[in-house]
Amino acid sequence: MNNGKIWCVVKPSVGLPLFFGAVAVTALIVHAAILSNTDWFPAYFQGGM
Repeated sequence: MNNGKIWCVVKPSVGLPLFFGAVAVTALIVHAAILSNTDWFPAYFQGGM
């Protein structure tokens, strides 16, 4: 592992869920922004196009 020293500062039992949670929240924010600011994305989800 390249950056193994990070686990000397943050426990993996805290750091990994925090990392994956941040990734999930970021993905949800990006999808919500695209959904609310475009015309084609909601139509795509409804089976259009």
